[in-house]
Amino acid sequence: MDTTPMDTTSVAPRTGPTRRRVLGATLALGAVAPLGLAHTASAAPAPASSGTGTGSPARLTLPAPTGPFPVGMVPLHLRDESRLDPNARPGRFRELMATVWYPARSAHADVYPLAPWMTEGALKAFLDDVGFPLPLALAPLTAGREGAPVHRTGRPLPVVLYSHGAGSHRADHTVMVQELASHGFAVVTVDHTHDGITEFPDGTVVTRDGVAPGLAPKDYAADLLFLVERVIDLANGRNPDVDGRALPTGLLGGLDARNIGVSGWSKGGTAAALAMVADQRIRAGLTLDGRMESNPAITTDIDRPFMMMTAAYTRAASPYVETFWGHLRGWRLDVQATGAVHSSYGDNMTLIPQAGRLLGMTEQQIQSQVGTIDPDRGVLIQQAYPRAFFDLHLRNRHCGDLLNGPTKAFPEVVYHP
Repeated sequence: MDTTPMDTTSVAPRTGPTRRRVLGATLALGAVAPLGLAHTASAAPAPASSGTGTGSPARLTLPAPTGPFPVGMVPLHLRDESRLDPNARPGRFRELMATVWYPARSAHADVYPLAPWMTEGALKAFLDDVGFPLPLALAPLTAGREGAPVHRTGRPLPVVLYSHGAGSHRADHTVMVQELASHGFAVVTVDHTHDGITEFPDGTVVTRDGVAPGLAPKDYAADLLFLVERVIDLANGRNPDVDGRALPTGLLGGLDARNIGVSGWSKGGTAAALAMVADQRIRAGLTLDGRMESNPAITTDIDRPFMMMTAAYTRAASPYVETFWGHLRGWRLDVQATGAVHSSYGDNMTLIPQAGRLLGMTEQQIQSQVGTIDPDRGVLIQQAYPRAFFDLHLRNRHCGDLLNGPTKAFPEVVYHP
């Protein structure tokens, strides 16, 4: 077994206003502005506000999840000994960092520390990429209590896997992820090593810069299929962590390997579909503006439930998306938030408006990054629709009429037949 430290890929400057660069720049510029920001890490996340206050904010915030349970989380260091990693040194197996999010026990959950949005090394690499110092004071905290015991009810937790977009990281949809966890799901997020930013337990930070060959959606899908096996390990009481890290009480034996769903944004959304094609054990799939571009195109029928939340990559705009839609033979739904752009689905929806206002960005500048949809409404949409979908198809629970067609609760959401 290869136990030597992982290669560190150097961080090189990029060009172009990518989603990652814009958020990094706004975070970093806010860090060097004379805001008198505090460095406390004990405050719980609060809902983001678009209003202006008289005091300086302690840090950017993520909206609090709405479920009845506090949220717990634990990172996992994983190694796939069935695959060599072509982007690492010869003979190296593929290694991944993942996080399991879950409902935590209410009693004493608050004695466990709140997890940061990204680990310090990964966040520094994120910001070094745009040439600014690490903004420790502004970086948001999550609602996740690291290591808190799992809330157990006698039934194992349904599981949702999450795959990020190209060049991103596993924290980029934390709003959606911790919302699901607060309502009783276990969510497993993963960094696709060498196509994003990830930090390993020994402090090694790996980025996508200078890496060849790049990762295709099928490579992301292979990571997701590997995660399915790790979910089965956890369900059967086996700890898959490479380093033997102690897991939270109740996690081993606490996941339901018979009720697994998958979700993803952008390239991760394409990977979610490919994973469903490859593995019948995945019962339901969700893509958040997935491009559905693959080589070859996705033309295999899928007979299980699938929902598309589109923005830039709609059926009308993309033949790949239209072709994919035509091969959905089971329950299917295509919804689009009016005014959303590609990066509207995700934590950018709340973080960029907050940072932008601190920096004095105009509304037009903010909207160029997150769309014209009201940020608070955008957050509610990405909390409500994934939860309703996975509630229905992994737990057979109906959350009102949200999935049945246009609703007064979300008039800005268009349902495409």
